[in-house]
Amino acid sequence: MERVIAYVDGFNFYFGLKASRWERYLWLNYQQLSQNLLRRDQRLVFTKYFTTRISLPLDKRKRQNDYIEALETLPDLKIFYGKYQMNPRHCRKCGFRDLVPNEKMTDVNIATELMVDAFQDRFDTALLMSADSDLIGPVVAVRQYFPAKRLVIAFPPQRYSEELKKVASAYFTVGRAEIAKSLFPLEVVKADRFVLKCPPSWQ
Repeated sequence: MERVIAYVDGFNFYFGLKASRWERYLWLNYQQLSQNLLRRDQRLVFTKYFTTRISLPLDKRKRQNDYIEALETLPDLKIFYGKYQMNPRHCRKCGFRDLVPNEKMTDVNIATELMVDAFQDRFDTALLMSADSDLIGPVVAVRQYFPAKRLVIAFPPQRYSEELKKVASAYFTVGRAEIAKSLFPLEVVKADRFVLKCPPSWQ
């Protein structure tokens, strides 16, 4: 069986779902989704989910925390965290100045994991769920230095990169049917018996 590791760009997929107005699919089990995207001759060996924790507003932080805790109940899934960098913003019309958060490190974390896993021969196919063109470099490097390995791009809904398409072994857009059948149950029970509930706005 062909070994597959899935690499999920959490924010890229999240905003693709939001752009599609598919909020009812945000309670998404990415391990199940990865499994549902495989061919019969493939075996999912691990899922890696990349995100950054938000701090405000509080209601969004609560929803994200609950969701991350639901993901943490899954076997063979690991979460990798980036960070937010505060960048200055200046309005030339009114002179207003403030700081806006900019998510950092997700692409670097994905690139690092891709290269390490390829070097240690942990996969035959990498399934990359992202449309971030900043990932062109690691995709090209993996295909150049490990020509026997395949790197397949699974574009999130409403997300696409012509540049990534050109350098990948194969590509497709994740469809609504696969997403709809890959959701967590409305209640997820943790090992300590605490019950995590799907946020009402995601139902």
